[in-house]
Amino acid sequence: MPADLTPDPAREPRDTDHQAPASDVDQVPQAPSTGPSIAPSTATSPAGRVSAGQPRQNRATGTFDNPSKSLKQKQTWKPTHTRKKEVLTALGIFQRATAEHLWRMLRPGDRHDRCTRDTLNALKGEGKVRVETRLESGHQLWVLTERGHKEAKQLLPKSARMSVLRKLQYDDDGEPVDGDGYDEHAAAVTSTAAVLTGAGYGTPLSWQTEIAHRLPYGYTQYADLTMRAPDAGVPAMLLEVDRVNEPVDDLTAKLRRYSDWFELLAPKADKDREKAARRQGAAVHDFRLWSRIYPAPGREGYVPVAFVFTGKTAAQRESRMRRLEQAARRYFAGTPYPWARFTAVDYHRAVPVVVTELERICADPAGAAGPVWRRLGRGEWQTLSEALDNPDGERLYRREEEQSRRRQAKRKAAEREAQRPVCTRCGTKFTDERWQSVIQISCRSTGDTLCGPCQQEDVASAEAERAARREAEEAAAREAAQADAKKGRGLFGRRR
Repeated sequence: MPADLTPDPAREPRDTDHQAPASDVDQVPQAPSTGPSIAPSTATSPAGRVSAGQPRQNRATGTFDNPSKSLKQKQTWKPTHTRKKEVLTALGIFQRATAEHLWRMLRPGDRHDRCTRDTLNALKGEGKVRVETRLESGHQLWVLTERGHKEAKQLLPKSARMSVLRKLQYDDDGEPVDGDGYDEHAAAVTSTAAVLTGAGYGTPLSWQTEIAHRLPYGYTQYADLTMRAPDAGVPAMLLEVDRVNEPVDDLTAKLRRYSDWFELLAPKADKDREKAARRQGAAVHDFRLWSRIYPAPGREGYVPVAFVFTGKTAAQRESRMRRLEQAARRYFAGTPYPWARFTAVDYHRAVPVVVTELERICADPAGAAGPVWRRLGRGEWQTLSEALDNPDGERLYRREEEQSRRRQAKRKAAEREAQRPVCTRCGTKFTDERWQSVIQISCRSTGDTLCGPCQQEDVASAEAERAARREAEEAAAREAAQADAKKGRGLFGRRR
């Protein structure tokens, strides 16, 4: 039976001015710490963790979710300064969240949200957070106060986008009223960020909401969420959360606008060079605006877009994914290479689109880290890394290109072998050296039809004939000279 991972105050850093617990902080026993402040713990099953407000499950002796105050051994746990900074930072980014959202996002290793609620209550006592309203589900919706907003702004890095302060509203009698305007879509957006962060995809600082992508024809496409999780193999990803209440045509239009935005040229980019680079795969992205804003995805194509569906029935969500796949194929399908025997697809100018369901993520033991993602154009459910991968893309193209190069070289070798000359005397094929020497001879002779050995025999035979002729000519010349000499001595010698 796994131990209840409730934080150990001795292992978590805290400041002395945050030692005093609020009056409404619960008491929980001592247990091991779950890890660093903002980085998520190892992903655990969402099904294995329950809200502290849910009915207690049967457990073996010594384990607990909501420990009873009647336990003989009990330790006072005080919300640490580290956890307070976590909560303030997360609310500074997402503006509004429930304790369950913050629990799944900040401390997924905890067995329940008790410690997160304690931290919120402590911050409430300090005047840094407040309850804006209570949702229909019964969860309290927490927001920052003006004091907490200022502190969260100091905690966030300058590169992070700070959410707008939710000011407290009053009725005609001057009494504070519950806030409104928090709809189910906003809850689904925060839940998506929470479960992905809890699965190890970045930290709360990895997220941005409602990022604008301005188009030249006057439209601005806002992304529900923007995630940057390079350590998890996803340098950047745009997420759209849909509660199965938008027409599929609207979802397709979002992909069209994202595709248009990805093709925008960067300021002062050379249009002619950009057109030439389109034939060079990823080189074209160096001229695009998006490459100045988002990091390279590490795979072919633009920054991936994920659709997270939630609500209605599983059949309706499945039908919606199929219809989106059919309607948006032109934006994610890529382009087949035109060469024969090539099955690889060119994804360099395509938008990788993955889909999932919030219900599927919460039901999977591994959460968002499990096989709960499906790449449009494929049938199987995969992990996010597998779904974003392109096994039929650049890698396959390189293999098929090498195979094509080998086939072409083999075909050329066969054609050349068929043209190789054959010796007219012995029938032996010419060697490469002999063939090359024949090709280099400008005037062909009868010897060019012979192989090397036969040609050497002819050369040797001709040389021997020439040597014999020279010897015969020299012998004849000597005999003639001797005859002339004898003739001269015989005629004039006797007269003297």
